[in-house]
Amino acid sequence: MPASATKALRVAVLADSDTRWKWGALTATRISPAASEDIRLDGYLLRGRATPTARQLQEVGVTADSLREVTAVEFLRAMEAATGEGSYDVLVLALVGGGVQAMLHGLGRVWRERADRPVVVTGYVGVVYEKLADGLLLRHGADLVLANSRQDAERFRSVYEGVGADASAVTEVALPFLGGAEYAGEPAGSGRPYTVVFAAQPSVPDSRKDRTYLLERLIRHARRHPEREVLLKLRSKPGEHTTHIEELPYQKLAQRADPPSNFRLVYGHMGEVLDRTDLLVTISSTAALESLHRRIPTVVLTDLGVRETLGNHHFVGSGCLASWDQLDEGHRPEPDAEWVARQGVAADGEYATAFDAARDRIAALLGRSGGLPPLTPYYTPVTAPGYLPGILARHHLDTDGTPLPGAPAADREPGPVRQVVRRAARGAYRHGVQRVAPVIRRMGEL
Repeated sequence: MPASATKALRVAVLADSDTRWKWGALTATRISPAASEDIRLDGYLLRGRATPTARQLQEVGVTADSLREVTAVEFLRAMEAATGEGSYDVLVLALVGGGVQAMLHGLGRVWRERADRPVVVTGYVGVVYEKLADGLLLRHGADLVLANSRQDAERFRSVYEGVGADASAVTEVALPFLGGAEYAGEPAGSGRPYTVVFAAQPSVPDSRKDRTYLLERLIRHARRHPEREVLLKLRSKPGEHTTHIEELPYQKLAQRADPPSNFRLVYGHMGEVLDRTDLLVTISSTAALESLHRRIPTVVLTDLGVRETLGNHHFVGSGCLASWDQLDEGHRPEPDAEWVARQGVAADGEYATAFDAARDRIAALLGRSGGLPPLTPYYTPVTAPGYLPGILARHHLDTDGTPLPGAPAADREPGPVRQVVRRAARGAYRHGVQRVAPVIRRMGEL
């Protein structure tokens, strides 16, 4: 039912990593029909390899009225129990595609008899440069599938219509974390140094050779320009996971280098780093879109090629492609205005209204006579009998959305001992992925 003037809009966000939590929580406030102060936001963190640490959550800087860690089965049980005054109006699924699909089937089961279910929203945390069809079809079935730009909205509808799926859920918005002050120009006479920031990514590139090359070029740039401050902006500390696994942290590679004093590693909120940035350099990070939105000079590197595996092919036509050699010589690219507008950034005031269509759509769904229809994902045991069972089984669900035998906490809330064991097991898993697995792989290449 729609939120009234006397009842705060209740929104739940389920996320599986730090960046998806940031996207989901900010999206929830952007798309909610009520004013921000009239929203109750409850966060659920899906337990897994990328469950954010307390430090990562603090760095993201997004708060919630409540926040707890859950398994898929625990979350479904919480959604089933959330009725009456405790029911939610909107649910944002900020998950990888397989997680969204599993939740859609699980929620379809627990809400089978409910017409007053929440409006279900999902989307992408940033640039969609790989697995377009796969990711989209795994998200099909939500009431709103958010597209972060006009270009993405067109692509999303084309995929759905191409397989005969309903494309009406696709809703154009923008990245929810854009903002900040517009770039004021180079710091001549301001007392602060000209600042170059390289926005690192956990998994792009993925080889030691390529990551070492990028680090060496950044350090070389710092030596070549001692009057500049050169920052390597990192997403996580060794042992922490983000949306993607980072097996070769730049911190470790930097220990073997001998950087000059004007080179530093930095963490923290990307927006705060951009506040002092004069040149943003990256391979294909979403930080490039944040930077372009502020009209900060932005470079997408071509040193390792323009390739789909790197994601920098997304920036073809942007005017931002350049190499370190060109940057060392003083080149500053000029972004293409039409390309930038199609990405939903630097849109000359249009960003303020970018979420209006989503707000209107959610308000209409909340006020729909007779409630909402059942969730109907494209993938079913009939349309994908060889694919869907494996997707659901990863989250301990059967093809009808019921918990599989032996699913974690399927029948009870976890006690203190179980919670301690879970934390220890997750720490051991992260250590294995971060430290042990890379060593085994290197040994296998000998």
